[in-house]
Amino acid sequence: MGGREHAIGPVLCIVGARPNYMKMAPLLRAFAADASLPPAVLVHTGQHYDFALNDRLFTDLELPAPDINLEVGSGTHAMQTAEVMKRFEPVVDRTQPSAVLVVGDVNSTLACSLVAVKKSVAVIHVEAGLRSYDRLMPEEINRVLTDQIADLMYTTERSAHDNLAREGIAPERAVFVGNLMIDSLQSALPKAVAPEATLQQAGAPADLIRDGFGVVTLHRPSNVDDAATLKDVLQILVEVARRVALVWPVHPRTRASIDRAGLGAMLDGSRIALLPPQGYLEMVGLMSRATLALTDSGGVQEETTALGAPCLTMRDNTERPITIDAGTNTLVGRDRMLILSCVDEIVASGGKRGRVPEYWDGRAAQRIAAHLGAWLAQRARATRAVPS
Repeated sequence: MGGREHAIGPVLCIVGARPNYMKMAPLLRAFAADASLPPAVLVHTGQHYDFALNDRLFTDLELPAPDINLEVGSGTHAMQTAEVMKRFEPVVDRTQPSAVLVVGDVNSTLACSLVAVKKSVAVIHVEAGLRSYDRLMPEEINRVLTDQIADLMYTTERSAHDNLAREGIAPERAVFVGNLMIDSLQSALPKAVAPEATLQQAGAPADLIRDGFGVVTLHRPSNVDDAATLKDVLQILVEVARRVALVWPVHPRTRASIDRAGLGAMLDGSRIALLPPQGYLEMVGLMSRATLALTDSGGVQEETTALGAPCLTMRDNTERPITIDAGTNTLVGRDRMLILSCVDEIVASGGKRGRVPEYWDGRAAQRIAAHLGAWLAQRARATRAVPS
């Protein structure tokens, strides 16, 4: 990007799934504006393969089209990880990068990191050090292993450094820079789509949200894969909707589970607007106006904290503790009485108040760009100084 010439190779920037896009978009803009950095090459692994929605998100985020698309598609965790590695290795051989930059905790993050480290290419992990300490989450395995092999880690909250220290990772390998998700959020807010327009486009009654609404996002296997558990979740949502209307853009995984279990009729007649998956600007519009959020998404926990919107997280743990300690997030699991009590409090008095965490100021990308340019230059000098 930017047409600059450098003695060192490009930085391969990896995206594989939708949450990665929100983190990569501001980073690529900051890289393009910093003359000290080598060119960035955007590599899309194709791990998420809803191409219509992908195109929409790329447009919403003003993210450039990928320079390289591996088109991996779906599969088991093992198959997908292996296929990413197999297709990414020739890219590394061809481009001779100075570094591979990965974000978050998806399968593509770990797969591309493994290829890079075995070829002695620097691995840079953005959003490092987050831990749920739940090894049943595939994302937790990806996070832990990526941090172990990364040369440089950028963190979103200071507690991440304690996690890394407990795992024996040298402190000089990690730098606290803030949260790229908030960079994207702040950029998107002026362009956000009004919730009424989103409902109208989906054929749902806009007057449903006249007196406030909650936004729902649920996709974790622990909530949606088992039919009995999913039935409990839907029953809770129906009861919540008696207190405040709900707008639910349904994840394809969740929709398939509802259909497979024959549970769709449970939602008939409820004050729940079921929407197809939405673009980023639509989701920002919903979250910015919501009375509350019900979610199992890490990103929504962060975004609602930044927006000051109460968030009820339907999990027993979170890898983003700052959203609880400083923000508006409350862990509620699938505890029906706790959830309804929290909803009643939010409707009556606004619920939990929070503050925007340190460095969640929309400038994380600039901090990464400034640090990375110096780090790569120093690494290149050190490499040249080593006798062959």
